[in-house]
Amino acid sequence: MGKIEEAQEVLKQMGLPRAQQNEISALTLLALAGLPPDTSWRSASKRSLTISKGIMAFVKRHYDKAYAENTRETFRRQVLHQFIQANLVHYNPDDPGLPTNSPRAHYALTDDALRTIRTYGTKGWLKACRRFARSHGALVDKYGIKAARPLVPVELPDGTTRELSPGPHNVVQAAVVEEFRSRFAPGSRLLYLGDTAKKDLHFDQKGLQDLGIQLSEHQKLPDVILYDSAKKRLFLIEAVTSHGPMSPKRHMELEEMFAGCRAKLIFVTAFPTFREFRKHMLKIAWETEVWIAEEPDHMIHYDGEKFLGVP
Repeated sequence: MGKIEEAQEVLKQMGLPRAQQNEISALTLLALAGLPPDTSWRSASKRSLTISKGIMAFVKRHYDKAYAENTRETFRRQVLHQFIQANLVHYNPDDPGLPTNSPRAHYALTDDALRTIRTYGTKGWLKACRRFARSHGALVDKYGIKAARPLVPVELPDGTTRELSPGPHNVVQAAVVEEFRSRFAPGSRLLYLGDTAKKDLHFDQKGLQDLGIQLSEHQKLPDVILYDSAKKRLFLIEAVTSHGPMSPKRHMELEEMFAGCRAKLIFVTAFPTFREFRKHMLKIAWETEVWIAEEPDHMIHYDGEKFLGVP
């Protein structure tokens, strides 16, 4: 693909609506990132540009695309407004007090957008897109546009890749397997991974039975189950995007369901963002843990002096 087509793919994967995946949108993104045709996405930079003397001039110089001055409003109304709503771009970051119609009005990529697009073409690209979506949401969803959504890839501990059905719930589950596990349960074995469309995407029934757990098909398992054999800990993890945190009722249900387990039970609620966590924080049971995907290196514990079951 050429640079313009790559930029269109970036906009698509970052959740921009179809109307903002066109050529003029792609060129705007390339201008704001300072990327001529022969440069790598890793060299993207943040620069504050006006429309006429910044974005349009860059596009003409590097991509030989000359837009008439009267298309300035097209850039502003049909591209940059939506980029701002999608949290790709800041408006007047160098001088927020500028009046609305100031000729010095300017635009620059957000730090999160810059970090994300620099990963395009690398193994971390899709993971970076998911992180951006968890933090800011996809504009295509905010607009309520029903469109074909890409499946959510998740790399399992054995190195194989599976695909979860589209949706924010499964994005959080993928983050649990790829990011929570590596930080707080390194080396752990994945015993169960559900899917909103395919209930038992990965189910190691023998692994659960070896721990003394007998489950019936009618029992509602947590979204993700990890077993850390080195520390004899079984992580029971619920992914939450709109409902279902580790409430006292759910905590009790899981204690009964896993009563015969020979490992220490660790109860975790995984949220995509702090905003989602705040909606549910009063419903979360004591003696549990909270992990938030947008801050993957940290945890919040509701377990007094214990952390992950350890005094």
